[in-house]
Amino acid sequence: MQDLDYIELETAPNPTAAVIWLHGLGASGHDFEPVVPELGLPEGAAVRFIFPHAPELPVTINGGMRMPAWYDIKAMDIDRVVDTEQLMASADAVGKLVDREIERGIPSEKIVIAGFSQAAPWLTSLA
Repeated sequence: MQDLDYIELETAPNPTAAVIWLHGLGASGHDFEPVVPELGLPEGAAVRFIFPHAPELPVTINGGMRMPAWYDIKAMDIDRVVDTEQLMASADAVGKLVDREIERGIPSEKIVIAGFSQAAPWLTSLA
């Protein structure tokens, strides 16, 4: 998988923490940008927010329509087959964002990965 495109927003110069915030199916990194000012962070908190955009993939349950997705959803039943290959590719791409933040001087314990909707269930694969 290619590196993910993303939006980056810093609440103050020289961030000391980072939040990588993943959107849901069919959305984009722009969806959570407006949330940052609403978080009520302490004045002077220097946090870098990274809002990646999922790759465009055909999604089986949506008739194969291409849309931003972290992995294909092949069925909605409880015993469904999971698109493990794409899920792991997305996890690896997010892992690269984590590695980049560490290279930029953010300690790993000050990096938060948040996910909404389709992004939330697979975050444990990054652990």
